[in-house]
Amino acid sequence: MAYVIGSACVDIMDRSCMEECPVDCIYEGERKLYINPVECIDCGACETACPEQAITVDRLADPEHRADNRRFFEDSLSGRTAPLGNPGGATALGPVGADTAFVSGL
Repeated sequence: MAYVIGSACVDIMDRSCMEECPVDCIYEGERKLYINPVECIDCGACETACPEQAITVDRLADPEHRADNRRFFEDSLSGRTAPLGNPGGATALGPVGADTAFVSGL
């Protein structure tokens, strides 16, 4: 995983990072954005675009947020029967309308 979006994004979701991402790997939950760790190419465009400074390189990110970001794609979210996995782009999928249990509890 190259980048992780932290708690500063919860209930803010500026979406500037989504506009700058060249591979469309930033997905929209209900209250927070998530970077797909498989689709991310480690370019850093999202980090510099985020006005909330909510994005950081994975090795420096809070371990709970790093794990939570993976869970968004690997676990079945509320109201869904299967994990998102690697959809191949956030634009075609659209807003997911659900968050991880961690973010829902904040």
